[in-house]
Amino acid sequence: MTQSNPAGYDLIVIGAGPVGLATAWHAARRGHPVLVLEQFDPLTERGSSGGAERQWRLQYAQEDLTRLAVAARPLWRELEAAGERRLIHETGSLWFGDTQQATNEGQIAGAAAVLDRVGVRYEWLTAKEIEHRFPFTGLPAAYEGFYQPDGGMIDVRATRWVLFEQAQRAGAVINAPSRVHEVLPDDAGVTVRTADASYRAEKVVIAAGGFADPLLERLGITLDVELLEMTTCSFRLRDPGADLPTWFAFERATDEDTNLFYGFGRNPWSAEDLVRAGPDFEDRTLTSLHEPGHGPDQRHLRRIAGWVTEHLPLLEPTPVRPATCRIALPRDPARQFYLGPAGDRIVVQSAGWGFKYVPLFGRACAELALDSTTSFDLGRMALTGTPTTKAEG
Repeated sequence: MTQSNPAGYDLIVIGAGPVGLATAWHAARRGHPVLVLEQFDPLTERGSSGGAERQWRLQYAQEDLTRLAVAARPLWRELEAAGERRLIHETGSLWFGDTQQATNEGQIAGAAAVLDRVGVRYEWLTAKEIEHRFPFTGLPAAYEGFYQPDGGMIDVRATRWVLFEQAQRAGAVINAPSRVHEVLPDDAGVTVRTADASYRAEKVVIAAGGFADPLLERLGITLDVELLEMTTCSFRLRDPGADLPTWFAFERATDEDTNLFYGFGRNPWSAEDLVRAGPDFEDRTLTSLHEPGHGPDQRHLRRIAGWVTEHLPLLEPTPVRPATCRIALPRDPARQFYLGPAGDRIVVQSAGWGFKYVPLFGRACAELALDSTTSFDLGRMALTGTPTTKAEG
């Protein structure tokens, strides 16, 4: 039997991932009736927001993205205050390597120039200074980089719990599991259909990440997104009393892979002597996030273990808990994310390494849906056209 809600909602959010929940929270606490529909459990690990942690950083080689990260900081503090829980841990962010090497993560020299323009503090370090200050060794003498003390890590699972709780406390209704099959906008509103119900709303936000494509295609919207599976693992600290900042090593690509590596320090919320590190190799393509994964790539595990053996003697070189994570990314690296209106009644957010922007993206989606405008500069993220930047590093 098909159910309905004759009274309707001001806003329906499709997807109870972090951005969807943040959207619902911002809209509901403004007094708007909000419904969230999620095909899985609201705290599922099946999307691209699973795992325990994400790197928090302010530095980008694009000035607008750094300014958005700076603007996101007070919104994170607001969310922490609401949830009475610390979500961002400022353990520091270290970038080092070939300062001119352009990567999918950015570029050291360009990011430093942006930090100068925006007025964000950092320390420039040579390879010797990095090795003296942090537990790295064997770095090429030409390597340089910077340490940004406000960077660190985000507690992913705590963030999702807090958003889930705050959205409900603000009055949002969360239906899960409830998979949306069709979104039908018209002059008076939007009809959203699931297998057993039909709902009406003034506006809809589709924040379903890599699962959004079938809905968007029915609306005539095509996002140029690729679905990827990446290998990750952890390593055990030799000295439980030692620690690391979050870090990223910028190195020239090899014939086999991007030759980029990243890592974390100890999770402040964990009692284990493990730190996560991995290769930043985005080269295992999925056709759908519903399909089974390939599992950890053994060559990638050997590569990160070799890098740790050569440059991070603080860690035991044997990978622990190898796993994979999934991510939806725009094929055009200049774009970074998709976020914007799709017609008069629908707003879409999809793709990108965007966890650091979660409360900002949620507020922007709510504003675009309810007010038809937002105060944030999201020009590069528009669904159509060529992404633009205010300044490239």
